[in-house]
Amino acid sequence: MTFPAGHRFRVLGLLSGTSVDSIDVAVADLHAEDGTVVLTPLGELDLPYPAALRAELLDILPPRPSSARQLTVLDTRVGQAFAEAAARGIAGYGPVDVIASLGQTVYHWVENGTALGTLQLGQPAWIAERTGVPVIADLRIRDITAGGQGAPLASTLDALWLRGLAEQTGRPVAALNLGGIANITVVTQGDAVLAYDTGPANALLDIAAAHVTGGRLPADVDGRLALAGDVRADLLDRLLADPYFAAAPPKSTGKEHFHCGYLDTALSGLPELTPEDLLATLTELTAVTVAAECRRHRAATVVASGGGVSNPALMAALARHLPGGTLCTSDDLGLPGSGKEAYLTALLGWLSWCGVPATLPSATGARGPRLLGALTPGAAPLTLPAPLGGTVTRLRVAESGQPR
Repeated sequence: MTFPAGHRFRVLGLLSGTSVDSIDVAVADLHAEDGTVVLTPLGELDLPYPAALRAELLDILPPRPSSARQLTVLDTRVGQAFAEAAARGIAGYGPVDVIASLGQTVYHWVENGTALGTLQLGQPAWIAERTGVPVIADLRIRDITAGGQGAPLASTLDALWLRGLAEQTGRPVAALNLGGIANITVVTQGDAVLAYDTGPANALLDIAAAHVTGGRLPADVDGRLALAGDVRADLLDRLLADPYFAAAPPKSTGKEHFHCGYLDTALSGLPELTPEDLLATLTELTAVTVAAECRRHRAATVVASGGGVSNPALMAALARHLPGGTLCTSDDLGLPGSGKEAYLTALLGWLSWCGVPATLPSATGARGPRLLGALTPGAAPLTLPAPLGGTVTRLRVAESGQPR
């Protein structure tokens, strides 16, 4: 199918992941050529949260209590921080037509395997007011209202981007994101795509690193502590007994499950662990649970992205548990790993802006594809483009272009 002309837009994507460490910004040129989305990365930024704001965000995450006042204040302050990040992205990479924001997830409400609600902070009106650009936000909830998990939304980009590789190799490909939570998207030659959260990636590692160093190391980024330790089988076995790992997909999780209290409970009654052994064991937990799911789906190639890719201890453990397979990064395939989730957000925004449903029911468990997001107008009267009028089945990453 040939798509009508006039659907070439520059989109800025914004989000902060479950590690709550920074705001990711990416600017992309997006258009359709027949059934293929062409994404041209124009640039990405990683802007650390102000220390005080990050501390306030961490203070409201489960199992800590929070109040309506705290949530209201942080919705404003995160919105203002996102607005500043968007302004810096526009200053660096040129004007954009629309902004898409995934916000800062602070709670993902799941009971008995069913997602019932989700909360992202970062009031989009602050972004629209600062930049004058329309903003598409609140991108998860529509999928949940249709019976889906609202996550992982990365499945949309992964399926379009990696299906060609699955066809080329004749084997499934797994896209792996190593953020606070690890999630995979399994892409095959067929239309069905499976995606779900496998469990913690950096969530427990970050908690442990901050605890054992008295806050000096918010994360074991270079894997130094983990590489110096030994895996404690007693703790690893206790962690692996968590029913979440055995639950069937689609499923999603977050720091409302894998939090400091969770780790304290797992450590209770065990002989004392050295800091190095604790980090080594938690690194092994991530590697074992991720690799088990990749092997279960017979993924011949695993394409990794996210903050965990920078941790050599974690990547070495993954390679050890994926013998015979190919472990590479999204950078190896042309998509900057440092900005992949922000480029995903830009893609979701472009699809919604052009009237194309952005979710994959086989991945999220929803009853059908849904248009995502709520729209906040910018400074000018809101003029939406005509719907794209077709479906897209592939995504090609083009060489980086220049801001217009």
